[in-house]
Amino acid sequence: MSKKQNHEEELHALRHSAAHVMAQAVMEMFPGEAKIAIGPPIEDGFYYDFDLPRALTPEDLETIEARMREIVAGHHAFTRREVSADEARTMFAEQEYKLELIDGLEAGGEDEYGEPLEGEVEISVYEHDAFVDLCRGPHVGSTDEINPAAFKLLSVAGAYWRGDESRPMLQRIYGTVWESADDLEQYLWKLEEAQKRDHRRLGKELDLFSVSDEIGSGLILWHPKGGMVRKLAEDFCHAEHEKGGYDFVYSPHIGKAHLWQKSGHLDWYAENMYAPLDIEGQQYYLKPMNCPFHIEIYKSRTRSYRDLPLRYAEWGTVYRYERSGVLHGLLRVRGFTQDDAHLFCRPDQMPEEIDRVLQFSLNILRAFGFEDIHSYLSTRHPEKAAGSPESWEAPTEALREALERAEIPYQIDEGEATFYGPKIDLKVKDALGREWQLSTIQFDFNLPERFDLAYVGEDGKEHRPYMIHRALLGSMERFMGTLIEHHAGAFPLWLAPVQAVLIPIADRHHDYVHAVAESLKAEGLRVEVDERSDRMNAKIRDAQMQKVPYMLVVGDREIEAGAVAVRLRSGEDLGPMPVEDLVARMRLEIEAHA
Repeated sequence: MSKKQNHEEELHALRHSAAHVMAQAVMEMFPGEAKIAIGPPIEDGFYYDFDLPRALTPEDLETIEARMREIVAGHHAFTRREVSADEARTMFAEQEYKLELIDGLEAGGEDEYGEPLEGEVEISVYEHDAFVDLCRGPHVGSTDEINPAAFKLLSVAGAYWRGDESRPMLQRIYGTVWESADDLEQYLWKLEEAQKRDHRRLGKELDLFSVSDEIGSGLILWHPKGGMVRKLAEDFCHAEHEKGGYDFVYSPHIGKAHLWQKSGHLDWYAENMYAPLDIEGQQYYLKPMNCPFHIEIYKSRTRSYRDLPLRYAEWGTVYRYERSGVLHGLLRVRGFTQDDAHLFCRPDQMPEEIDRVLQFSLNILRAFGFEDIHSYLSTRHPEKAAGSPESWEAPTEALREALERAEIPYQIDEGEATFYGPKIDLKVKDALGREWQLSTIQFDFNLPERFDLAYVGEDGKEHRPYMIHRALLGSMERFMGTLIEHHAGAFPLWLAPVQAVLIPIADRHHDYVHAVAESLKAEGLRVEVDERSDRMNAKIRDAQMQKVPYMLVVGDREIEAGAVAVRLRSGEDLGPMPVEDLVARMRLEIEAHA
């Protein structure tokens, strides 16, 4: 086991133990009334779900925290023992949620989330002080291993029992715990910074996008400024695709039920699709994916080995049903646009195509400011896979070798591939070190068989092409959310919806300011003029709040010199600068994608 894995396991046990200490404190706050559900460790912390006689307040969290510190100071050992189902029922006779969990364990091994457990199932409890909980563990040895200066309760949220909207709504307390007070302080700083970067908040403050109840949840309205950032991103990607040998295609938003039956979506994806439309007695579905449409373009005529490879690209809008409880700004929506591509190639072309598409993806991600990129290679599940084991070997090896040549960190997710082929997932780390899933390069043995894809080989016989799915930015909505948070809304100059604001000090400077604005616009720059009667410093502050890269102040001296006084959103004052020098500076910055 690596040091990193060992450290993660230690934190896992520490957080699990803190969850039990918190549950004890809550039970004592509501003696005889509190019902406890589950309390697992999670990334960066822990939570516990409670059924309580009243709603918790922020003051309650302070009280619970104080009691937790008293419990921790008691040096109570965590002890484990195995019990029978009947013993467990006696111990938790007044705890209905625990009784349901016990029934699941006895019936054949179902964990707290309703998922099957593998191997022999044991029912165990952990005790410390006067608290006992149904639990698999692990835990630390004693409560004194929990640093009283290194944990904090963060928030309370509603959560349905087992995630089922038809079950009771519980109160979920979130907390975090670390090994040291410094670690906790650093984590809390990151939380505060993440709140400042929250794309939903910035989307409103910077007037980028909105969601309207009149239209529906999970359906995004792009405002002019947000629309400009998205357009700039898409224009750049379109140009790169053209240089990369892709052909652009367009496909409709709906397709016949038979198409989705043939593709297999109605068999294994129907719960994520919207209800069918009846058109002239035939059922049509809103498309959840673009793949079948691109396949039909491929099949529209006979293909020769000389035609391959074919690379079809489309910014295709798709629709997927997501429960309202999981919708989250731009990151989880119901209608979104994928920068989709499907590659069709001969087997002998496959390694080169993988290299091309991987390098292409990396170059574009880096152009948007994402330098810390990690990769995950998902391999064949021995029991859930289309095609023979032998057919998986060459594509899997090609993906692995491409990752090696690209020299990016990667790890193998053994047996985690979807049934229709191995894949590479590219994940980027943002400015706060958070990991975001963006690009996917996915082999597909399934759809070429289902749709009987073929090309005529050099031998005059029909052969099956390889098919590769590639979503580079993923969905434009999710990517834009990631981009907003990575840059904290302060987009690099080439992506900024407004690149400069001209600020006249007095009314007599307006004519000159407008003349400069027109000259900058003629150079292709996006500028605005702030003619409000507010003070100059207030205008500069407002432009900084709007994350505008350049503030160009104009007074008598600037007019006399044919210049503008240049300030940056960082607060740096560059002083007077001739307009032509400013244009040259901005041009260099834009071209460098700095």
